[in-house]
Amino acid sequence: MAEKVGFIGLGIMGKPMALNLLKAGYPLSVLSRSKAAGELVEAGAQAFLTGEALAEQSDIIITMLPDSPDVEGVVSGPEGVLAGIRPGALFIDMSTIAPATARNIHRLMQKKGVEALDAPVSGGQVGAEGGSLSIMAGGSETAFGRALPLFQAMGKNIVHIGEPGAGQTTKACNQMIVGMTIQAVAEAFTLASKAGVDLNKMREVLLGGFAQSRILDLHGKRMIERNFAPGFKLKLHRKDLCIALQTGREFSVSLPGTAQVAAQMETAFAGGNGELDHSSLVLVLEQ
Repeated sequence: MAEKVGFIGLGIMGKPMALNLLKAGYPLSVLSRSKAAGELVEAGAQAFLTGEALAEQSDIIITMLPDSPDVEGVVSGPEGVLAGIRPGALFIDMSTIAPATARNIHRLMQKKGVEALDAPVSGGQVGAEGGSLSIMAGGSETAFGRALPLFQAMGKNIVHIGEPGAGQTTKACNQMIVGMTIQAVAEAFTLASKAGVDLNKMREVLLGGFAQSRILDLHGKRMIERNFAPGFKLKLHRKDLCIALQTGREFSVSLPGTAQVAAQMETAFAGGNGELDHSSLVLVLEQ
């Protein structure tokens, strides 16, 4: 019999991830206070009022939340997961949070006799809906092996990175590369546009050369079409770069490129663009 899964965090990414688990045959529980809970219940999920109640009825609990404080609140806040989770259960956080927070949650779970994984994802809304996410996991080999069938229902490129926190460190590095690549594409497109170059033709030829990237392909198209409806909100990428810079300080590693892009995102956020897609970073340069 499939293990019973509790899923907390039904946002742009979490909802399709949870739906994919249902499609794969997992008995699923969600929090009834979530906006998307009704849709999940219609698809076959069960709803609970609190994280504590959900955890009491689940073998595996997954969280997919915006930031470290959100995960900490759901785990150890009033009527949180920690109050209801049973020894022998597995806790998987698939949010993007600080590596230090992930390691602390792992310690809290160990005290309850629970294995924990930090398993953030990359691939955006498209990857979540298509079940093709990249999943980078930190934690024990045993916990990873138990989680692997669930990961295979949500993703395609699934790697056990190493010890607790390693998944989140890898995700921070991913967000650094993505952020700096968006910045590079935005600068190139702004320069080309000012010089009167046809952006569609430029994108087409660059995609056939060494500058080819998924960012140039998808986000370059967004910039040309002025389509900034969020696949991944700029305010969340801003948060992720703050995590990267914080982690850099912990290990005394200078990250000047990341710092520059973080400053650009801070300007965009202050200008009211936090709810737009992170490709909207181009708007700061155009101004």
